[in-house]
Amino acid sequence: MKINLDDNGLHLRFAPLTLSRPVGNLRMGIYTNNERWERLLPECEVGYLTVSYLQDKFPATDSSIRVNAQVIPNEEVAAAVYALEDGYSLYMNGLFIAENGNSTTKIEYVGAEPIVIENRWDLYQKNEAAIELDFYLITDERKSQKLSKTNTLIGSSDLLFIEQGATVEGCTLNTNHGPIYIGENAEIMEGSMIRGSFALCEEAVVKMGAKIYGATTIGPHCRVGGEVNNVIFFAYSNKGHDGFLGNSILGEWCNLGADTNSSNLKNNYSTVSSYSYESKSIEASELLFMGLCMGDHSKSAINTMFNTATVIGFAVNVFSDSFPPKHLPSFTWLVEKEQSVFQLEKAIQAAKAMMERRHVECTEADIKIFEILHQNRP
Repeated sequence: MKINLDDNGLHLRFAPLTLSRPVGNLRMGIYTNNERWERLLPECEVGYLTVSYLQDKFPATDSSIRVNAQVIPNEEVAAAVYALEDGYSLYMNGLFIAENGNSTTKIEYVGAEPIVIENRWDLYQKNEAAIELDFYLITDERKSQKLSKTNTLIGSSDLLFIEQGATVEGCTLNTNHGPIYIGENAEIMEGSMIRGSFALCEEAVVKMGAKIYGATTIGPHCRVGGEVNNVIFFAYSNKGHDGFLGNSILGEWCNLGADTNSSNLKNNYSTVSSYSYESKSIEASELLFMGLCMGDHSKSAINTMFNTATVIGFAVNVFSDSFPPKHLPSFTWLVEKEQSVFQLEKAIQAAKAMMERRHVECTEADIKIFEILHQNRP
């Protein structure tokens, strides 16, 4: 079986995270959405319908089955899509879920309601539900490694799963508020305090003495320390030192310098406003809590302070001892209050150097994304 995850016209709704990936490749819970489909339908090949400059890195399949990438599938949704016959489309209360072919006959989905993401902040707001969904999916009929006696477990061991090769010593783990998943070859260093819901993906590391509240996802190969509350790290990103980060999302290949802090609540307790890539303006939201949203390959220097609901584009560098603007366009080089453009060649060189340290190739498709985004500087 083959399917294509369709951005559904919302590519910019989830920017800056989707400046360098389709909606179907966003991470929440334990998986990216394409990984989740591949696990639910093991014989399935997943492709993408997205903006043209991303299609080289994220190609489409030759399938006639189009699936809304906003939908985070559960087993019943996956089964309904698998059974969808040619000439039919699947809807839930008016929301498009999937179609097989053109000129389709609509049928109503009947089953457990899936998670649906409408805005980029839904990723952290609905992350608890996603972690719980993925935890039972990945641990079903499997046995966890035993937790070392050097640790303290508060809550049920049924809600703790430790993959082979993972290391946890001298830590406090609390599953009373949600499950804790520790991925293959991941490590939680001594002195760390973890409260679920929490997902630590493969090869990721929690640094010594970290304080992590749910619902938090630390993606593959990330390094995270300090105080973290309801944050999603995609992959290969670092917050290796002290500093607070809450209600935030970091893309891939980001690095926060030591003692970087982000506000996630306004002093007057009013709802927050944040930059929209759709309207190209600051728009009001109904949320009280919103921290930092940072696109891929962006970085902050030591002692950086981010204001509530700050949005940082792709390949941005921030060096400032005061609050930077609430939105910095892609390839911004900010020193104090002076902004300049990060030269394309130097940005690619920096990305290659960081990726080579992790033994990951910077491909021609990656470089094309850099070039297109530099031309447009969204």
